[in-house]
Amino acid sequence: MGSWGFSLFPDAAEGGGSFRSAVAARPGSWSGPPADSREDAAHRARTKVRRYCAANRLNRLGTLTYAGEGNHDPGQLRLDVGRFFKRLRLAVAQPFAYLWVPEWHPGGHGLHVHFAVGRFILVGDIREAWGAGHVHIRLLGDLPVGSGALDEARKAAGYLSKYVTKDLASGGQPIGRHRYEVAQGFQPKGERFRGATADDVLDQASARMGAEPIEVWDSADEPEWARPHAIAARWA
Repeated sequence: MGSWGFSLFPDAAEGGGSFRSAVAARPGSWSGPPADSREDAAHRARTKVRRYCAANRLNRLGTLTYAGEGNHDPGQLRLDVGRFFKRLRLAVAQPFAYLWVPEWHPGGHGLHVHFAVGRFILVGDIREAWGAGHVHIRLLGDLPVGSGALDEARKAAGYLSKYVTKDLASGGQPIGRHRYEVAQGFQPKGERFRGATADDVLDQASARMGAEPIEVWDSADEPEWARPHAIAARWA
C-alpha cells in the first residue's frame, strides 16, 4: 500500500515525484541505506538552480572578476556581491530576479562570480555597480530555431549548475556556506498532487499545465536505481 506524490512548479514548467509506501511511512520503519549526503546536497542544489532560473527566465549570463591580485576571502566576496546587486537594483530602479555562484579561479587567482539575470541591463551600469574589476555579460544563443526564454534559461541553469556542484570548501570556502545565492521574493511556487500511480499524478500535472510533458524521466529505466520509484517531467 502507498501513494504517489508529485510537486509541480508551473512557472518553471517542470516537476517531480515519487512513490511513498505506507510501510516506509511508519515511525521506526527501515527506509533503506543512508544516501550520500554530499551527492544529495549537490542534486538538490542543481534542481533548485534549474527551477529558479527557469521560473524567472534568467537567460543572460555574466561574470564578475577582481582586478590585480584578486580576492581570496569568501566572506569579502559575499559583501562585495551584495553591494553589487544593491547598486544594480538602484540603477535599474526596480527589484529583479538574479542568481549568482562563486568559483575559485583556476591558477590560484582567487574568487570570481558567475551570475544570471532575466532582463536587459546596460553594461555600463553593471561595470559601475561592480567597480572591483572586470565584467562580462551575454544573452545565451546557439539554440535551435524556435527556442524561447525558457529554453535559454534552462541552458543558463546548466552552466551555473556546474559551478554550484564544485566543492568550494577545498579552496578555502567556510563549511556551511550556501552554494549559490538568489534574489529574495522570486522563488518558484510549487503545487502538490497525489495519486495511486505515476500516470495518475502525471495526468493531474499535465491538466494543470494544459499540455503533455515534452520529457519524462522514470527511475524504472535506471538499472542501478536503489531508491523508491521516482519520476520527473518537463513541459515546454
